[in-house]
Amino acid sequence: MKDNFQWINEGAGMPEIDFAKVEDWIRRVADAHGRICGPLTYIFCDDNKMLEVNRQFLSHDYFTDIITFDYSRGKLISGDMFISLDTVRSNAELVKTSYDEELRRVIVHGVLHLCGINDKGPGEREIMEAEENKALEMLA
Repeated sequence: MKDNFQWINEGAGMPEIDFAKVEDWIRRVADAHGRICGPLTYIFCDDNKMLEVNRQFLSHDYFTDIITFDYSRGKLISGDMFISLDTVRSNAELVKTSYDEELRRVIVHGVLHLCGINDKGPGEREIMEAEENKALEMLA
């Protein structure tokens, strides 16, 4: 199955991304985890839309940078990833990094979830961060 990337703007503006380069990077990250890319949709939105999605589908009442809906089967990863550009921007300021670097980290964070890496349990956040860092090095 050929992979299929979609990049959608839901009222937040489309970030300036070299989509071909990022798609190639995502394929390589997936491959490094023994996975193949299927349909992957990135929806860039603002905090209000993210809060709406969070409340509607997860019963959470807070802002977040990314929500990943996982439709993967076996080695084929597939999913919808909502990214709040507002939260990406505020997180970049908080951790004193550039907006572009934080956006790349969030983009790959969703893919890593689809590859089976979690970040909610004990010790999992550190594993996710290490995997994000490895993936970011692959973008060069």
